[in-house]
Amino acid sequence: MTKPQIKWISRDEPPDAFPAISSALRSPNGLLAAGGDLDPERLLHAYEHAIFPWFDTGQPILWWSPDPRCILLPEDFHLARRFNRMLKTSTFRVTFNETFDSVIAACGAQRDGHSGTWITPGMIAAFSKLHRLGWAHSVEVWLDDRLVGGIYGIAIGGAFFGESMFSRVANASKVALLALCRQLVTHEFRLLDCQVPSRHLMSLGATLMPREKFADLLRTVCIPRRRFDKWPGSPIDAMLLADA
Repeated sequence: MTKPQIKWISRDEPPDAFPAISSALRSPNGLLAAGGDLDPERLLHAYEHAIFPWFDTGQPILWWSPDPRCILLPEDFHLARRFNRMLKTSTFRVTFNETFDSVIAACGAQRDGHSGTWITPGMIAAFSKLHRLGWAHSVEVWLDDRLVGGIYGIAIGGAFFGESMFSRVANASKVALLALCRQLVTHEFRLLDCQVPSRHLMSLGATLMPREKFADLLRTVCIPRRRFDKWPGSPIDAMLLADA
């Protein structure tokens, strides 16, 4: 039996040279194409069409569109009572886009015995460029003057595509995700893309959506393409994120 094949994309091909997402492999779930580059236009087109890059050092660029897709509706973030009590006495502070380079570097660093090898130097350079262009954003969590947690991703229209988060102390990444969701709700974002499920994300309110439904939703909220630049300009005390 012939093994399923994925498309190889040349660097010379246009940014929209991806095959239909329906042609993605079932195993591994969502592998769609390989090759191309991490040019901003190709990356933005990919995210708008339910595709993202994910590959390890030494591999070609691999493009994925898994089915189903893990998403979090910002208004559905699950604020557990114990976490809410912690917030009310918290000394965490939250900032936005204050130190994007530090957040992506921390997400790519080895932690808990695992290496974030997919956040390669090429990925860091590509997302740092997207940040300078106003598409990629970071949330930072501080304890005193130490950066202890954060999350980064891409905002296009009414969708935020989360890439990775990190935590150096308990609850710091959860604070970053909650702060992000509160901002997304305020500015009427429709969804936060989590890409693939994990037990942690599902416990925070994430859910699974069929790939075609997800792609249809993106066509509604991402096109025409719009940047988002209304992040808070001052730090937010994490205790203000708590419910009454």
